[in-house]
Amino acid sequence: MPQQSGTMDIYHIWCNLKPGVSDLDFVRNLRAYLDRLQQTGKLARYRITRSKLGLRSLPLAEFHLMLEFENLAQLDSAFAVAAARTDPVEQVHHAVNSLVTDLGFALYRDFPDPVRVEGQERF
Repeated sequence: MPQQSGTMDIYHIWCNLKPGVSDLDFVRNLRAYLDRLQQTGKLARYRITRSKLGLRSLPLAEFHLMLEFENLAQLDSAFAVAAARTDPVEQVHHAVNSLVTDLGFALYRDFPDPVRVEGQERF
């Protein structure tokens, strides 16, 4: 398996759309929000995925988002922008959050970390 040059912290979000919400409206609003974070250097990359043919185990939600950050400092910077709850970010953040339900979150990282040393572990 090829080694990556740098590790990423990957923030996963699972969600469903509220009844009556257009899937394309959701994605349009989501891209506006994530593109803004990316353009300001607060997000490295992102992916928006959707369950294909409804093939997923429950309770996984229909949409799965993967937000990639270069490090925890970049992730914290993105969270600080959202936590401020001020425009112009609040407007696009609300345009996404108001459309979804059944949210789930997880933070993963590429593994092994580049700082990992083998042979000295004590467990």
